[in-house]
Amino acid sequence: METLLSTVLPARLEHLEELVKSVSDCARSQGFDRKRIGEIELAVEEAFVNICRYSYPGKTGDAAISCRLDNNRFMIEIADSGIPFDITQLSDPDITAPAEARGIGGLGIFLVKKMMDAVTYRREGDRNVLNLIVMKEEER
Repeated sequence: METLLSTVLPARLEHLEELVKSVSDCARSQGFDRKRIGEIELAVEEAFVNICRYSYPGKTGDAAISCRLDNNRFMIEIADSGIPFDITQLSDPDITAPAEARGIGGLGIFLVKKMMDAVTYRREGDRNVLNLIVMKEEER
């Protein structure tokens, strides 16, 4: 497995642009087209913003991000030591209901799960580990 990026950033929104650009550059280097890179950027943004807003209530913390290539799988791993939160266990929102009838939240996570080829979560000790997996086009 080839590591393309490995960084740790404070979980603060001021680092969002830097993170998204770094992951985007990795995806671009792997030959993903503009549309797919946009989906990757949106998924990474959603995951990082959720960590910034909800993982560390009343305190600060970090997020560790890595991009790896495993055969034809582009894998983005985002880890934090915040409160446990498994996005894979959230129910999908009823997108057929009128916006005013839906509860607040959940739509961004729904989009992440729909845009990525696979999304996995595991808890390792005190860490949340989220994996966003994107297959290279020839494998989709």
